[in-house]
Amino acid sequence: MDARLTSPLTPSEITAQLTVRLGSLAANFRESLRRSAPAAVAPVVKANAYGMGLGPVSHALANAGADTFFVARMEEGIALRDLLPRQRIFVLDGITAGTAPTLLSHALTPVLNSLDEIVEWSALARRGRRKLDAAVHVDTGMNRSGLSHEELSAVGTDIRHALEGIKLALVMSHLARADESDREMNWVQLARFKAALALLPPAPASLSASAGIELGRDFLFDLVRPGLGIYGGNPLPSRANPYRTVGVLSGHVLQLRAVQAGDTVGYGAGYTAEKPTLLATVAAGYADGLMRTIAPRGRAAIAGYFVPYAGRISMDLTVLDVTNVPPNLVARGTAVEFMGDTVTLEELADAAGTITHEILTSIGPRVHRHYIDL
Repeated sequence: MDARLTSPLTPSEITAQLTVRLGSLAANFRESLRRSAPAAVAPVVKANAYGMGLGPVSHALANAGADTFFVARMEEGIALRDLLPRQRIFVLDGITAGTAPTLLSHALTPVLNSLDEIVEWSALARRGRRKLDAAVHVDTGMNRSGLSHEELSAVGTDIRHALEGIKLALVMSHLARADESDREMNWVQLARFKAALALLPPAPASLSASAGIELGRDFLFDLVRPGLGIYGGNPLPSRANPYRTVGVLSGHVLQLRAVQAGDTVGYGAGYTAEKPTLLATVAAGYADGLMRTIAPRGRAAIAGYFVPYAGRISMDLTVLDVTNVPPNLVARGTAVEFMGDTVTLEELADAAGTITHEILTSIGPRVHRHYIDL
């Protein structure tokens, strides 16, 4: 096995752990290719590859055939360039003031989000007397970043002059409600995107991320940018998940404790046992990504048995009611699944009152990442 896939700690030394199944990650990339054909697939590896580890994840995806990647920040792009010297890397933040030379020196392709950025990148190209690749982001309804239709219309016939020195590698936009497949806004944004393409020089186009892929061929264009689906999340919760589980978040039982009816647990004495109860204290807490909001509705799993939370999740520890787990299956050192095959990513996010993306990117840095080929 590749040395990258091994953990420096033995199982008995690990407390909280995120097991990342690189084989499933690669399979999800191939599934995205299948679902998006004939469009190209460019994985999004921002935020430390959605919390799963930029190095192992990007190598696994490159080995599976990915030749184009997206990151958010320039520093993410620099880190990725050190790992992948030949792949194209788009930086979604584009050019912050004065960073154009640094982007160029690391062979990073900026996603230009404003006329000011276009002017700065074009000026750098003219000074170097060569064409520089860039993507242009047009806003079709998110109202966060990108050129508005009014900006594009104002430039009008001068757009080719504004883009002097720039080789347009991609025109992209981003859907606001792609995970709600029946929303009219998806079709409004599609129409706006097509109108924007008509104003720009011919170039490959990209509108969809993981959820947009599921909206149909009209939304695929030349390239898609999946993130969540690659990491095993369900892009459309109203449908069955077509992707494999990639991340398994687990902890280990530190101790078992029997309490009586009326005993309370945790900060604020927020849990009161209604009957004699067996509790398991687990070495994982909100510093590890288990949000405090999970406890009232959430559940973990031990050996396939669901176990409810008992009291508030604290910074380092979580207490679970394991009364209904067969005694031979729970002891000091027993593994507890917080997210994985039994408790899905979607269930954990729902219990926390948030989205799957936030769950993944909130998994703390002290949680050991362990990589397997599965």
